[in-house]
Amino acid sequence: MIRILTVLLALAVPAQAQTPMTAQEFEDYVTGRTLTFGFAGDAYGVEEFREGRRTTWAFMQEECREGRWFPRGEQICFVYDDFPTEEHCWIFWQDGGGLNARFMGEENGTELYEVQQSPRPLICPGPQVGV
Repeated sequence: MIRILTVLLALAVPAQAQTPMTAQEFEDYVTGRTLTFGFAGDAYGVEEFREGRRTTWAFMQEECREGRWFPRGEQICFVYDDFPTEEHCWIFWQDGGGLNARFMGEENGTELYEVQQSPRPLICPGPQVGV
């Protein structure tokens, strides 16, 4: 009996760990922070979250994109100014290591995880900076 309860508890933990954050929980967690996300062991991109649900996103070593986020059901969706008709929707949840995200536009949704956070703004060099 104890063995069965242990197995059931172990199975319940992953489901609980992936409970989607509400829009308010997400906003409270990210506003005023710059988060670096990883994918499969590599740095993936950085996003600065500001008041008013405004963001600045940059893939690693690429130019920044200004945008905003908004809730849609349990998803958090992003729209960037350079492609205002494209929505990028994610499910976010927290675990002991920080924020996690699953992209909702792919069959086997890409999963990102927080690798670093900072209160400093994202530094965005302009296009074609340098010689």
